[in-house]
Amino acid sequence: MSEKKSVILEREYVIPLRKVYFLQRTKRAPRAIRLIREFVKRHVKADRVIITNRVNEFIWSRSIEKPPRRIKVKVIKTEDNVAKVYLVGE
Repeated sequence: MSEKKSVILEREYVIPLRKVYFLQRTKRAPRAIRLIREFVKRHVKADRVIITNRVNEFIWSRSIEKPPRRIKVKVIKTEDNVAKVYLVGE
């Protein structure tokens, strides 16, 4: 019996990930994921952020050392204060 949560907020963001490149090469992709999570929490005031597999695969597509410089995402926040991050075009 899962009820469908109603959508409170739906926005698109281009998240800059250039800060990631100041780290050592072997920690860039995990840091990019954390940076996306922090960005979404700060901008939509969510308690919990769920990053979809497509976003994760896009970050890791060029391995741990070379994540993309920026990523365009769609964020959907539901009434239970959970934000879900999708890749634009999904």
